[in-house]
Amino acid sequence: MTQTARGGVEVPVEKTADTSPGSTFESIDPRTGEVVGTHPVHDREHVADAVRTARDAQHWWEELGFQQRKLRLDAWRELLVSRLDEAAELISAETGKPMDDARLELVLVVDHLHWAAANASKVLRRRGVSAGVLMANQAATVEYRAFGVVGVIGPWNYPAFTPMGSIAYALAAGNSVVFKPSELTPGVGEWLRRTFAEVVPEQPVLQVVTGFGDTGAALCRAETDKIAFTGSTETGKRVMATCSESLTPVLVECGGKDALIVDSDADLRAAAEAAVWGAVSNAGQTCIGVERVYVVDSVADRFVQLVLDRAEKLRPGGQPTADLGPITMGSQVDVIREHIADAVRSGGKAELGGQSSVRPPYVDPVVLTDVPEDSAAVTEETFGPTIVINRVSTAEEGVERANDGDYGLGGTVFSRSRGTELARRMRTGMVAVNSVISFAAVPALPFGGVGDSGFGRIHGADGLREFARAQSVTRTRFRMPIDPMTFGRSARTVRYLVRLMKLIRGRR
Repeated sequence: MTQTARGGVEVPVEKTADTSPGSTFESIDPRTGEVVGTHPVHDREHVADAVRTARDAQHWWEELGFQQRKLRLDAWRELLVSRLDEAAELISAETGKPMDDARLELVLVVDHLHWAAANASKVLRRRGVSAGVLMANQAATVEYRAFGVVGVIGPWNYPAFTPMGSIAYALAAGNSVVFKPSELTPGVGEWLRRTFAEVVPEQPVLQVVTGFGDTGAALCRAETDKIAFTGSTETGKRVMATCSESLTPVLVECGGKDALIVDSDADLRAAAEAAVWGAVSNAGQTCIGVERVYVVDSVADRFVQLVLDRAEKLRPGGQPTADLGPITMGSQVDVIREHIADAVRSGGKAELGGQSSVRPPYVDPVVLTDVPEDSAAVTEETFGPTIVINRVSTAEEGVERANDGDYGLGGTVFSRSRGTELARRMRTGMVAVNSVISFAAVPALPFGGVGDSGFGRIHGADGLREFARAQSVTRTRFRMPIDPMTFGRSARTVRYLVRLMKLIRGRR
């Protein structure tokens, strides 16, 4: 059986999974090895049945209209707020992350859910558009209709926030949802389903299927109307290939190797704080975390020292107040260890930590400098609390190096005078200027990548439209004196229209 670095379909897991009918599996606290919960392995028949049930529920959900859906989504939001610590404890248990990190994740969930419910009508409702000169007798409208059933395949690193970027927006647009959480965090997915059912008991609008790669693959083949996937690039390609069998549209949000550019005029203390937070928070298991830094040579010594001063004080642990938790998926420890070793073998320097920092299931913060650009620590997603800092002659060179890779998810720029200018040159879906990861906390901003980081957008108006299909309608208001779209037109009709176009469109 298989598992990706970030959850999903058909990726290696460390234990042998029993996928026979009626089988179950356990979610495990990575800090202690204790069992958090036991969940069923849903087979293809169960997944197909869930999608069929969701389709019946979707008709009812869509017919409620925007306002009635908003009332129910608002009620869910209020329930989530009232039970925030309950959810945080579960997230902490299944991922190992500190309680405050879990609380922060849920705060973001609540804010995005509020935005999606509040703005769905404004973004998706029917609106009139100009019919133009040729079709002046037509009333033209466009509206965004729900796809139907949306399948969501979520990751384990942010088991509530990341999938809710699809779930909340899909629900607000009028879809029903079948959610397949990562096998490492199935309890979080089930908790979301259960709380939604408390406020929407009439129909199973949000359902959860649990299991391993086969369950996710079954969801891709279960005649959903769209799949939203978050996980590794390689697994994303397999999801796309599976969905292509039925021309099921997909949204794919994959990994990143995000870079931070530090210009010569940057606030170095703020940049260093951002670099450490972006690299080490959530034990570095953040797709939009900072994995590379390109700092202008004239300020590099000072910047590196500030990073070291901050990072050397941080310690992982299993207690709720730890700075960072464990590596949630044990096999990722081997990737982290190899990236550190390769960076040093190829000529880089470990300024803080090194191989001894890897103490499964924990990894202490590691700061690497002067690492060759072809090293795995620079080119591949590490997904651990490590950071590579390389010197560049100019910020422009830093941008060029940042763009010289296959990924293109997020980025960060610190510059007092040229932040926006440099940000616009980065080949990424999102950029934060003089802050880090802030774009993920702005519900109105679309979120997604380019290149090997995927395509499609969650969050914001683009995220709402991602889960809806545009429908254009024209309605005849009156008959035109001439009608070119009939076999009964005269010989002069098209010649007249050509002369008209030359007159009104053939010049500036």
